[in-house]
Amino acid sequence: MLAAIGAKSIDDLFVDVPAAARREGFVDLPRVAGELEVERALSAMAARNTAAGSVPFFCGAGAYRHHVPATVDHIIQRSEFLTSYTPYQPEIAQGTLQYLYEFQTQVAALTGMEVANASLYDGSTAMAEGVLMATRATRRNKAVISGGVHPHYVKATETVVHAVGVETQVLASAIDAEDAVIAQIGPDTACVVVQTPNVFGTATDVTRIAEAAHAAGALLIVVVTEAVSMGLLKSPGEMGADIVAAEGQSIGNALNFGGPYVGLFATRDKLIRQMPGRLTGETVDADGERGFVLTLSTREQHIRRDKATSNICTNSGLCTLAFSIHMSLLGEAGLKRLALINHEKAVATRDALAAIPGVEILTPRFFNEFAVKLPTNAEAVVETMAAHGLLAGVPYSRLNPGAGMDDVLLVAATETTLDADIKILAGALGKTLSA
Repeated sequence: MLAAIGAKSIDDLFVDVPAAARREGFVDLPRVAGELEVERALSAMAARNTAAGSVPFFCGAGAYRHHVPATVDHIIQRSEFLTSYTPYQPEIAQGTLQYLYEFQTQVAALTGMEVANASLYDGSTAMAEGVLMATRATRRNKAVISGGVHPHYVKATETVVHAVGVETQVLASAIDAEDAVIAQIGPDTACVVVQTPNVFGTATDVTRIAEAAHAAGALLIVVVTEAVSMGLLKSPGEMGADIVAAEGQSIGNALNFGGPYVGLFATRDKLIRQMPGRLTGETVDADGERGFVLTLSTREQHIRRDKATSNICTNSGLCTLAFSIHMSLLGEAGLKRLALINHEKAVATRDALAAIPGVEILTPRFFNEFAVKLPTNAEAVVETMAAHGLLAGVPYSRLNPGAGMDDVLLVAATETTLDADIKILAGALGKTLSA
């Protein structure tokens, strides 16, 4: 097999994996163990984690702790949902196809766009697919990426698009990057990628960026990592987005140690045939009854590889269903109320931290997350406070080492944040900084 593909050894298959990410030798575990021993070993390892719900929790940075109603887990664990997979045969998958159709409708309404697909892996790969889609639509080869986009999203996108020769221009990290982005848009730009609220929590009306992009013949991709924000802020569609790539974890899906999550993807009607993944459409059967089918499934599972718009092979179906159930339970009024509570909790947290000597609030306008500048290393502060049973936030240096922002801490508050938690955070941070 190695000879057939021109590789000299097994190691040649891993040359693209950075050396720092490789493990030398075996992991420090027994080569053979019984089920009971494995359970005990893994339980001991898991017990070293601090669960988000067990202490005051202010972490965000792309993964948010929200209350998930018990109804969501009850429904998704029904066997017909839990065990079902790709609905290739519509005559026996009408239930799955219908909830995917309803999910698409919800995402289109939430993002303010005309059409949404039946989801992607997660927000980061949705962004990558958006960039590829923009290069196909504009027949240009360069993406300008704002310095406010989550660094992990940037890395995931670069990994995907560089493989097919797409150039990415990633701007320097910035709390508010609007003017810097507009200055970089040129005649060779296929798309401009911005995030709002961005990784620092800054909420931006990107209408000016959209106008500048369109004037240059480029598309605007808006990334959203906190889906609940769209219940309160102006939708990406209202601001002129051509493509929206978002993470849907905030609605219906718990933190789950980082996954699985669910990518939301929406666009304009005129770009629908370039959209990756698949689309569920409504039709009628032979008897004239309402029914649902997969349509415009331009991915390689359905058509010839050379004609496919993507190689996405799943739509995170169970996470999609959880999102759709939670959205249905909330309704429009409930989502707006939830979003408002999130903002109010963040404002209260901001006010409490702003009163601490040496703490500077960096984010000028935000939804439920903001950045603060500390008089010392943010990672050291977080570790000190974690040792005392408090998860104070995410150091920006953890997301983007070497950016020169080691003193920046990202702090998020949601409806799960209690007033007592805010008081504990402010007290502990003040004591840590004065020690």
